[in-house]
Amino acid sequence: MNEAEPGVSGHSDDEVLRTSPEPGDIAAVDAADGAEDDIEEGGRSDVEDDDNLDDAQPHAVYDPGAEVGVEVLRRLLDLLGLEGDVGCERVADSVVLNIEGDDLGVLIGRRGMTLSALQHIVRLMIASRESEWPALTVDVCGYKRRRHAALQELARKMADQAKYRRRPMALEPMPPDERRVVHLALANHPDVYTESVGEEIERKVVIHPKGR
Repeated sequence: MNEAEPGVSGHSDDEVLRTSPEPGDIAAVDAADGAEDDIEEGGRSDVEDDDNLDDAQPHAVYDPGAEVGVEVLRRLLDLLGLEGDVGCERVADSVVLNIEGDDLGVLIGRRGMTLSALQHIVRLMIASRESEWPALTVDVCGYKRRRHAALQELARKMADQAKYRRRPMALEPMPPDERRVVHLALANHPDVYTESVGEEIERKVVIHPKGR
């Protein structure tokens, strides 16, 4: 792997961020999953600038929708024959349902695609009961927290390359929540801007130097 260009198209996403085992059984992701989380160029004013996942500290929270989510996840684990404990925490401004246990890599999948599908299913089931689309995240053993922190660092490194090479730098395709992390990480960067390009599972973030 070329260390000078981590995450550039041509390298696999797993070479850049290897944080979990990759099962062969990957669930299909609904194209609409997390669409509300995906921030495109020009839409950054709708989000807070302070979104540093590294500094966010989890603490317990009670939320009716989240309680339904915990119940749904426990039932799904039973149906899948998996053992795990489901906890509910608030991290920054987001409610996180985190599943802890052994041998849960099957719930994550390649590029986190299975986890994205699981999150979408849970959100749909909560919405069917609460009549409101829930703003919550489903995680497995803190996978998303670690990956998002790594994506923030990757975004900063790629921004430096875009700045000094004076050309766009494309990252590997990512799900909506991961593209959002990259957009937020560079939202106030003085020398680059970001946009999402591509369709569905091939959608990726491109970092452009300003002034071109």
